[in-house]
Amino acid sequence: FRTMEDASGMDLDWFWRGWFYTTDYSDIGIKEVKPLYLTDKPNDKTKKLQEQYPAYFKNLGKLIYLTTEKSDANAKDLEEYVSNLPADKKANLKKVPKYMYQVEFEKPGGLVMPIIVEMTYADGSKKRETFPAQIWRKDENKVMRVFSSDKEIKSFVIDPDLETADIDTSNNSWPKEEANKFNKFKNKIKQ
Repeated sequence: FRTMEDASGMDLDWFWRGWFYTTDYSDIGIKEVKPLYLTDKPNDKTKKLQEQYPAYFKNLGKLIYLTTEKSDANAKDLEEYVSNLPADKKANLKKVPKYMYQVEFEKPGGLVMPIIVEMTYADGSKKRETFPAQIWRKDENKVMRVFSSDKEIKSFVIDPDLETADIDTSNNSWPKEEANKFNKFKNKIKQ
């Protein structure tokens, strides 16, 4: 263990704990998916930071924030703001996505594994993203990621090809899939 940690220059306790010191199992799930919206209104946490560090925020100019409240969204105002930017700043700005989602992944099992996510868009097309096992390094129970797209995402599925030996696939999709008869029976037996 020490040789691998010395060679990598990293503390790998987060990895060794589950794989070598326990008899845990692999289970990763989607806890929650929230759509995100753009707004020019800061939330309470950001307001406190602005009060605490006014010099830092002073030189940033007008800021754009993310919110989970659709009522706070004002994308049209933001589009107008972007259109009024000088050409040099507009060239550095990437295209503003139409849809954004905050996905919270949970790890009820004790083993760290990569997260393989398949997104299905409204037009039926699919895209996959893979996050390495290091995603669990800072928090071994949950992790959040933001996905942005020009197309609406209809569903998220973790490990669609069953590559990570996940023992409970009932929490691998959003929106939640209806349990089949076997899974209902299996859950009944667990209780």
